[in-house]
Amino acid sequence: MISLQSAQAALKDVYLNVLSTQLNYETDPLLTKIKHSSTNVYGKNIIKLVPFGINGGFCASNEADALPNSAENKYLNFTSTLKNLFGTLEITDKAIRASSTDKGAFINLLDAEMSSLLQSSKFNLSRMLYGNGTGVLDAQISQFDTTNNAIVITHLSKYFVGMNIDIYQNDTLILGGARIKDIDPNTNKLYLNANLSTLNIDDELQYSVYISGAKGQEITGIDAIFDTTQTIYGLNRSEYASLVPYVHQMQSGEVFSELTIQKAIDQIESQSNGSVDMIFVGHDAKQKLISTLLSYRKNLDFANLKGGVTTLSFNGLPVYNYRFGDSDAMLLVNSQDFTMHQLCDWEWLTNEDGSILKQKENYAIFTATLVKYADLICAKPNGQGMIKGIN
Repeated sequence: MISLQSAQAALKDVYLNVLSTQLNYETDPLLTKIKHSSTNVYGKNIIKLVPFGINGGFCASNEADALPNSAENKYLNFTSTLKNLFGTLEITDKAIRASSTDKGAFINLLDAEMSSLLQSSKFNLSRMLYGNGTGVLDAQISQFDTTNNAIVITHLSKYFVGMNIDIYQNDTLILGGARIKDIDPNTNKLYLNANLSTLNIDDELQYSVYISGAKGQEITGIDAIFDTTQTIYGLNRSEYASLVPYVHQMQSGEVFSELTIQKAIDQIESQSNGSVDMIFVGHDAKQKLISTLLSYRKNLDFANLKGGVTTLSFNGLPVYNYRFGDSDAMLLVNSQDFTMHQLCDWEWLTNEDGSILKQKENYAIFTATLVKYADLICAKPNGQGMIKGIN
């Protein structure tokens, strides 16, 4: 006989390890490569001492001369707060009872719920990884269609049907928890289950779109490294060159070539004493890269990755799609500089009695919540780079 207790046991003993493994190592190529660590976590905060430069107490000298003076490492104190990552699933009481005498039906029920939770979690984790921590999806709304309760946005890749979003006017929430009913990829239009006719929309450019409830709450993604107008990890960038990444903006008339990429890599590796090991390209940048390589090569180079996956390669470096970044940008990354600092790995949020499934108040629905408290730290922002305006 299948019961609520059976469902909870399956969530804990069968599905948790699978979910954790897939979220950590099968969500995104970059997330797969970076370190995961519970060190440097103190209460709700991450406090990490990062070497600034290298030890300077080495030299060659005459055998009768004094030994070199000690020149120990200098350190920067990176600080951040643990971000709260949640993924929730729902199972109706009716569904549990209907499958109570059929083990196969019960397994299918849980598999379907797990698949949906995993898909949503992977999407948002990957998006956050390349975001700036603010939860913003679009800084501006291009147009309101109040007749059809729709908005026109720019970054279509950041949305999916069923997503809940918030709309802000400047920093004021004007519409919370609007659900996306449909997406028109030809017009970049999102159709919402909310009435927009009551909004004061004199200037669409004043409005921005966020993941519902996530404004200012997401992990410190890669885009935060390149927003040099802001402090990072509690430090002022103007005081430390190591906090400033490499950025090259393609100019009008400038020819994009392999040399453009190699110059960027050489500069990054020179200033950071590290090595670029991954390249990410937006849609337009990828097409331009392929076109450039084919202009003088008969064949493109490819890299064989773990799991039998093949991807485009540039001088031995794997090239991945930069799905959540600007279409005309190329991101040059040293994955060894990143660590996902976490209080613990993925766990089920438990009730006071230790149970995982909890009845939703006033509904015949049980919910379970997957949780992780973590934030992403890049030890060498100057070891990362970007080429913009590739088209």
